This record gives sequence, structure tokens and C-alpha cells, in this order.
Amino acid sequence: MTDTIVSSATKEVVLGFERPFVIIGERINPTGRKILAAEMKEGDYSRVEADARAQIEAGAHMLDVNAGIPLADEPRILAEVIQLVQSITDTPLCIDSSIIAALQAGLEVYQGKALVNSVTGEDEQMEQVLPLVKKYGAAVVAISNDETGISQDPNVRFDVAKKIVERAADYGIPACDVVVDPLVMPVGAVNTAGKQALQLIHRLRTELKVNTTCGASNISFGLPNRDGVNGAFLSMAIHAGMTSAIANPMHKEVINATLGADVMMGRDPDCMNWIKRFREPAAEGDTAGRGRRPSRRRRA
Repeated sequence: MTDTIVSSATKEVVLGFERPFVIIGERINPTGRKILAAEMKEGDYSRVEADARAQIEAGAHMLDVNAGIPLADEPRILAEVIQLVQSITDTPLCIDSSIIAALQAGLEVYQGKALVNSVTGEDEQMEQVLPLVKKYGAAVVAISNDETGISQDPNVRFDVAKKIVERAADYGIPACDVVVDPLVMPVGAVNTAGKQALQLIHRLRTELKVNTTCGASNISFGLPNRDGVNGAFLSMAIHAGMTSAIANPMHKEVINATLGADVMMGRDPDCMNWIKRFREPAAEGDTAGRGRRPSRRRRA
């Protein structure tokens, strides 16, 4: 069994094959959000705080934190946002940046064991990111592409993932601390993308024995009713072996799909997580209490 433990100063979240699925909230990201980007650049993090609280309330188990704003001081902003979010919640964080200096700044202030997002199979990037991951005792997301780009062949993406896991081991990072992103492609552009992703996820679990994550909404890019496609994909991906995803917990289809899949996979004992989420509250004045069956009168 492979368990990946991430934590804040006081709370742990565990990714694992027999564990409930982990939703990593995606909303703290200025990409495509002009107002948020402008606010973050000016040091106004009120919307960041609101997004953090809303995602946790909606059901996120972790939060992805990204500060990728053109012409901004990303290391400073990322560090400040991490400190802010950790001051209002004990939810563990995924530190998300392609800038090495920003990753280091975030790791320096982070309290707990972070998930670093991410490292690719490019030799230069592995040589820069993996020592940071080891130094700060973090876990890392491994993206299944390298110098040749993103292969359309899932077997090539598997080989890239394997290379990253093996190189991480050279730095003393165990496979349980490498969470592989198989790179989910838009099914509207590549009709076999869903099938390929599911096959690759299964191989990553059974052969490489690593936990997995992805940007779940990539699968539906360009399609109408994206949330419906995302929900269907997540349910099937969980069955194939996926253990987490970066997604929007504000979308009910994401919550329904992941909690429902946990029930079907036997990872929600007595369906308590499902019941807690969806059970209707007792009517006002109901003295029978929740969960009690109404009494039946005997016929005379």
C-alpha cells in the first residue's frame, strides 16, 4: 500500500489506494482571472481568503496555491499568500509554481509537509526541483512530460513518470512522496483521451504503485456541460486508481462524483461521508430524531 502524507502544522491528509479520494481546490490561481491577478499583484488578498474559505466549506481536502502573475514578484506573493492561508485554516496546501525561486520562497514559510506542484521529466528541472523537495521534506507532483513535450502515446508518458520516480529515489525521495500527473488531454480534441488516461492511471497504480492527481477539468475543455463530463471522468478515474485531483469543489458534480465513487469502492465505511454530506436535516419540532424509523401502529 502506498500512502502519501501531506500536512499543515496540525492536520494531515493522506492520499492512498484504499483511502477516500482527495480533492485539491483549484481556485487560488490568478490564471484567467484578471481581477484576482490585479488584486494579488497589489497585495490585496481578500479574494484569496474568501476563495480559501469557500472551497473548504464546499469540501476541499487540500488547497492549491498559485501566484503566477506576469511581471509580478511571484516569490514574494506566493510566500505571502501561503502565510495568509495558513493563518486562517489548517488545511494542507499544494504549492504551485513553475518558478524555482517561488517554490523555494513558498517552502521556506510553509508550516508542515507541502505538496510541490510540480516537476517534469526534463533533466534540468529535476536537478532544480528535486533537491528542494528533499531539503524541505515535501511531496511532489510529477508531470508526465519531458524535453520532447507531451506525448500522445500513454506508454511514453508512463516511461517519463517512471524516470521521475527513479530520479527522485536518487535524491532520497521515496516513491510514496511522488504523486504522478498522467496529463489528461481534452477528450473533445482527442477522442481517445479519456480511455488513454484511464489505462495510464491503472498502470501507474498497479505497476509503478504511485498515487496520482490531475487537473480534472482538462478532460472537458471545449465541450458544453463541462461539469457533467468532469464528474463522469472522475468517477471512472477513481475506479482506475486515481487518488486525488485538482478541481473546483464548488461544482456539485465534482463532489457528487467523488463521494459517490468512494461509496462504490468501499472507501466510505457505512456511507457516513455520503450521509453526512447529503442527509436532510430533521424537520423543526421532530422529536423522533434523525435516523429513527417512525413507529407503526398495530392494527386492531
